[in-house]
Amino acid sequence: MSTVTGLRKKDPTPAGPPPVVHAAAMLWLSAVALGAFEAALMVSRELFAGTSTLAGLLPGAGFRLAVFAGAIFLALRLRRGQNWARWTLTGTLGVFGTLSLVVEPTRWLLEGGSIAEAAAGLDAMGWVFAASRILHVAAVLGAMALMFQPRANTYFGSA
Repeated sequence: MSTVTGLRKKDPTPAGPPPVVHAAAMLWLSAVALGAFEAALMVSRELFAGTSTLAGLLPGAGFRLAVFAGAIFLALRLRRGQNWARWTLTGTLGVFGTLSLVVEPTRWLLEGGSIAEAAAGLDAMGWVFAASRILHVAAVLGAMALMFQPRANTYFGSA
Protein backbone atom coordinates (compact mmCIF):
# COMPACT_ATOMS: atom_id res chain seq x y z
CA MET A 1 0.00 0.00 0.00
CA SER A 2 1.38 3.41 -0.90
CA THR A 3 1.78 6.17 1.66
CA VAL A 4 -0.81 8.30 -0.10
CA THR A 5 -3.40 5.51 -0.03
CA GLY A 6 -2.67 4.89 3.64
CA LEU A 7 -3.10 8.57 4.46
CA ARG A 8 -6.41 8.73 2.63
CA LYS A 9 -7.76 5.83 4.64
CA LYS A 10 -6.67 7.39 7.94
CA ASP A 11 -7.82 10.94 7.10
CA PRO A 12 -11.06 10.73 5.11
CA THR A 13 -12.16 13.78 3.22
CA PRO A 14 -14.93 15.55 5.10
CA ALA A 15 -18.35 15.46 3.53
CA GLY A 16 -19.53 18.67 1.96
CA PRO A 17 -22.21 20.87 3.47
CA PRO A 18 -25.75 19.55 3.77
CA PRO A 19 -27.98 20.31 0.78
CA VAL A 20 -29.74 23.19 2.55
CA VAL A 21 -26.43 25.00 3.15
CA HIS A 22 -25.23 24.33 -0.39
CA ALA A 23 -28.54 25.65 -1.74
CA ALA A 24 -28.33 28.72 0.51
CA ALA A 25 -24.83 29.50 -0.75
CA MET A 26 -25.97 29.07 -4.36
CA LEU A 27 -28.91 31.40 -3.73
CA TRP A 28 -26.53 34.02 -2.30
CA LEU A 29 -24.35 33.70 -5.39
CA SER A 30 -27.47 34.01 -7.56
CA ALA A 31 -28.46 37.16 -5.66
CA VAL A 32 -25.00 38.59 -6.37
CA ALA A 33 -25.34 37.79 -10.07
CA LEU A 34 -28.79 39.38 -10.18
CA GLY A 35 -27.53 42.44 -8.31
CA ALA A 36 -24.68 42.81 -10.80
CA PHE A 37 -27.15 42.47 -13.66
CA GLU A 38 -29.39 45.16 -12.13
CA ALA A 39 -26.39 47.46 -11.66
CA ALA A 40 -25.41 46.98 -15.30
CA LEU A 41 -28.97 47.80 -16.36
CA MET A 42 -29.02 50.96 -14.23
CA VAL A 43 -25.64 52.15 -15.51
CA SER A 44 -26.65 51.41 -19.12
CA ARG A 45 -29.92 53.28 -18.74
CA GLU A 46 -28.22 56.31 -17.16
CA LEU A 47 -25.50 56.45 -19.81
CA PHE A 48 -27.92 55.88 -22.71
CA ALA A 49 -30.31 58.56 -21.45
CA GLY A 50 -27.41 60.95 -20.94
CA THR A 51 -28.52 61.76 -17.38
CA SER A 52 -25.17 60.74 -15.88
CA THR A 53 -21.56 60.47 -16.91
CA LEU A 54 -19.39 57.42 -16.41
CA ALA A 55 -17.30 59.37 -13.90
CA GLY A 56 -20.46 60.20 -11.96
CA LEU A 57 -21.51 56.55 -11.83
CA LEU A 58 -18.13 55.11 -10.82
CA PRO A 59 -18.41 55.66 -7.04
CA GLY A 60 -21.74 53.82 -6.85
CA ALA A 61 -20.49 51.07 -9.15
CA GLY A 62 -17.34 50.72 -7.04
CA PHE A 63 -19.39 50.41 -3.86
CA ARG A 64 -21.61 47.77 -5.45
CA LEU A 65 -18.55 45.86 -6.67
CA ALA A 66 -17.17 45.82 -3.11
CA VAL A 67 -20.52 44.56 -1.77
CA PHE A 68 -20.66 41.85 -4.45
CA ALA A 69 -17.09 40.73 -3.66
CA GLY A 70 -17.90 40.61 0.05
CA ALA A 71 -21.08 38.61 -0.58
CA ILE A 72 -19.19 36.07 -2.70
CA PHE A 73 -16.54 35.73 0.01
CA LEU A 74 -19.21 35.23 2.68
CA ALA A 75 -21.20 32.72 0.59
CA LEU A 76 -18.07 30.62 0.09
CA ARG A 77 -17.31 30.75 3.81
CA LEU A 78 -20.93 29.79 4.50
CA ARG A 79 -20.45 26.59 2.48
CA ARG A 80 -17.42 25.77 4.62
CA GLY A 81 -19.54 25.87 7.76
CA GLN A 82 -18.25 29.13 9.19
CA ASN A 83 -21.06 30.35 11.40
CA TRP A 84 -19.76 33.92 11.50
CA ALA A 85 -20.37 34.11 7.73
CA ARG A 86 -23.97 33.00 8.21
CA TRP A 87 -24.59 35.72 10.80
CA THR A 88 -22.74 38.36 8.77
CA LEU A 89 -24.83 37.56 5.70
CA THR A 90 -27.97 37.66 7.82
CA GLY A 91 -27.24 41.05 9.37
CA THR A 92 -25.75 42.85 6.42
CA LEU A 93 -27.32 41.60 3.21
CA GLY A 94 -30.24 39.68 4.66
CA VAL A 95 -31.59 42.59 6.70
CA PHE A 96 -30.08 45.85 5.45
CA GLY A 97 -29.57 44.67 1.86
CA THR A 98 -33.17 43.53 1.59
CA LEU A 99 -34.42 46.78 3.08
CA SER A 100 -32.41 48.74 0.52
CA LEU A 101 -34.10 46.74 -2.25
CA VAL A 102 -37.67 47.12 -1.04
CA VAL A 103 -37.85 50.46 0.79
CA GLU A 104 -38.35 52.63 -2.31
CA PRO A 105 -41.10 50.50 -3.92
CA THR A 106 -42.80 50.08 -0.53
CA ARG A 107 -42.73 53.83 0.11
CA TRP A 108 -44.15 54.45 -3.36
CA LEU A 109 -47.00 51.99 -2.71
CA LEU A 110 -47.73 53.55 0.68
CA GLU A 111 -47.95 56.97 -0.97
CA GLY A 112 -50.75 55.73 -3.20
CA GLY A 113 -48.94 54.14 -6.11
CA SER A 114 -50.34 50.95 -7.56
CA ILE A 115 -48.69 47.90 -9.07
CA ALA A 116 -51.00 48.16 -12.09
CA GLU A 117 -49.94 51.78 -12.59
CA ALA A 118 -46.28 50.83 -12.37
CA ALA A 119 -46.68 47.92 -14.77
CA ALA A 120 -48.49 50.09 -17.30
CA GLY A 121 -45.59 52.53 -17.40
CA LEU A 122 -42.78 50.00 -17.88
CA ASP A 123 -40.79 49.65 -21.07
CA ALA A 124 -38.91 46.46 -21.97
CA MET A 125 -35.90 47.35 -19.83
CA GLY A 126 -38.21 48.19 -16.93
CA TRP A 127 -39.80 44.75 -17.15
CA VAL A 128 -36.40 43.07 -17.23
CA PHE A 129 -35.27 45.12 -14.24
CA ALA A 130 -38.47 44.37 -12.29
CA ALA A 131 -38.17 40.63 -12.98
CA SER A 132 -34.52 40.69 -11.93
CA ARG A 133 -35.33 42.58 -8.73
CA ILE A 134 -38.10 40.13 -7.82
CA LEU A 135 -35.77 37.17 -8.40
CA HIS A 136 -33.02 38.96 -6.45
CA VAL A 137 -35.25 39.46 -3.39
CA ALA A 138 -36.58 35.88 -3.67
CA ALA A 139 -33.01 34.53 -3.76
CA VAL A 140 -32.05 36.48 -0.63
CA LEU A 141 -35.19 35.44 1.27
CA GLY A 142 -34.74 31.82 0.18
CA ALA A 143 -31.11 31.81 1.27
CA MET A 144 -32.06 33.31 4.62
CA ALA A 145 -34.70 30.64 5.21
CA LEU A 146 -32.36 27.80 4.24
CA MET A 147 -29.47 29.03 6.40
CA PHE A 148 -31.51 28.43 9.55
CA GLN A 149 -33.08 25.06 8.75
CA PRO A 150 -32.42 22.32 11.35
CA ARG A 151 -29.77 20.57 9.22
CA ALA A 152 -28.01 23.88 8.64
CA ASN A 153 -28.09 24.63 12.36
CA THR A 154 -26.52 21.24 13.05
CA TYR A 155 -23.84 21.84 10.41
CA PHE A 156 -22.94 25.25 11.80
CA GLY A 157 -23.07 24.00 15.36
CA SER A 158 -20.46 21.37 14.57
CA ALA A 159 -18.10 23.73 12.72
